[in-house]
Amino acid sequence: MENNVRILREKLNLTQSVLADKVGVTRQTIYLIEVGKYNPTIKLCINICNVLQTDLNSLFDVKK
Repeated sequence: MENNVRILREKLNLTQSVLADKVGVTRQTIYLIEVGKYNPTIKLCINICNVLQTDLNSLFDVKK
C-alpha cells in the first residue's frame, strides 16, 4: 500500500531517526515503511499519525 509517511515527515522537518524514536521503532523500520516494504501494525500507524499530526486516510493512499 502506498503511503505518505516520507512527505508528511519531511513537512515537519523530522528525520527518520527522530520519527522512529518518537514512535518506538528503529530508523530502518521507518525507512521500510516509507519505501513500502513493511506493513506496520494499526497501533504503529496510529502512533505515526499522532506524531505527524495527521489521520490514517492522509497517511496511506487507501483509494487504490
